[in-house]
Amino acid sequence: MSDLVIANCAIEAVAGLDIRIESGRISEIGHNLRRSGNDVLDAEGNDIIPGLCDHHIHLHALAAQRASVDCGPPFVRNSTELAAALNDSTGINGWVRGVGYFESVSGELDRERLDRLHCARPVRIQHRSGALWILNTAGIEVTGLDQANHPGIERDSAGRPTGRIWRADAWLRDRIPGNTPPSLRAVGSELAALGITSVTDATPDLDVDGITAIADAMSKGDLPQRVHLLGAPVSSPSPLEDVSGWATQSTSARLTIGPYKIVLADSGLPDLDELARTITECHRVGRAIAAHSVSRETLLILLAVLNEVGSIPGDRIEHGALIPAASIEEIRRLGLTIVTQPGFIADRGDDYLEHVERADQQDLYRCRSLIDASIPIAFSSDAPYGPLDPWTVIAAAQHRMTPNGIVLGGNETVDAARALDAYLSRSDDPGGPARRVQVGAPADLVLVSGSRRALATIIGGRQVY
Repeated sequence: MSDLVIANCAIEAVAGLDIRIESGRISEIGHNLRRSGNDVLDAEGNDIIPGLCDHHIHLHALAAQRASVDCGPPFVRNSTELAAALNDSTGINGWVRGVGYFESVSGELDRERLDRLHCARPVRIQHRSGALWILNTAGIEVTGLDQANHPGIERDSAGRPTGRIWRADAWLRDRIPGNTPPSLRAVGSELAALGITSVTDATPDLDVDGITAIADAMSKGDLPQRVHLLGAPVSSPSPLEDVSGWATQSTSARLTIGPYKIVLADSGLPDLDELARTITECHRVGRAIAAHSVSRETLLILLAVLNEVGSIPGDRIEHGALIPAASIEEIRRLGLTIVTQPGFIADRGDDYLEHVERADQQDLYRCRSLIDASIPIAFSSDAPYGPLDPWTVIAAAQHRMTPNGIVLGGNETVDAARALDAYLSRSDDPGGPARRVQVGAPADLVLVSGSRRALATIIGGRQVY
């Protein structure tokens, strides 16, 4: 690894500084540092900040989206446009794969409605929530849904599959021939261009193949970011030990295990006793939990169970899409962290105004009220389901503006500095202290312009963008 000097940068409003990086860490900060024998990056007076951490993302789903058909607004607005988009697709392994569907396009899709839109090839379309897949009849036949017994398969009164499958990503993936994890090279480059140096992959129930694919991409340099996994199995105290063929020293230092992801699905509310057993087992082996909650009901269930079995440091709520004011103090008392996505306000806020009960709208994607209650809060994208660009999310937290320019939850706004801090905590301490550019810190850095766009991204002392 070559040593690097970043020349003529600004750090926390102090201009004209140089940064020396050695062995992947910041070794010196000062004016007019010696540059001979070092690679030099001229910052031209721009700011250097710590690299951003996206605390909740789905890497393989994001990569797959880039090769899929956009099936929802603003790309597709009605049935005619949806049919055209499906027909124009070249397909993947004989399938047409669609993403981002929303009911405003063509109502509640099922196999029959989807057959009318496209029947020549197997089709699978993902709802924009990420919770639901819809298959046409050809897709049902290929995957053998008629004889399958996955609990997420929706059936009509005669017992026939409707083509709608809830919370079955891994199961469905295994039933599609030739469906291997997509390359993460483009995703790694896109993240680097946004200044993201670390991500937490929130995909639940990752198997060895999924973990290996991520590790391989890191080892090859396709994915230069540090990766924190929520979906690694809880049964093994060191799940990464089960992954073979990847353990280079550079990769093992960048790939870590986080809390265990638990999905509290609105399509099938969890059994309280089973949830209690799962959380207790995680805590028994010293692993915190990361509970997906996007509704009032799932939040109240989670809090009830945690009040019974107890919480441990690191337990967190993913999304916290709807948090009643009456629950804030209980969340604080339990010591929970909220990893949320205010970017959804900028992306879907008008839909929330139309479809979410008025009484609940002020409870959506809280920020300021959680901070005021001393609850740790971190920001993330939930990409590909939410906007990937962290600067878009930061602006959404500041302004809470819907696409049509309506302020939604104006009392929950935060200032620019606090919004940026929500991307600067460590992946293993979301909502914790913001990392700083200081001697001894890992050289994960972003050179940003006055308009807060990444000009250069450095991970472990190596410029990756």
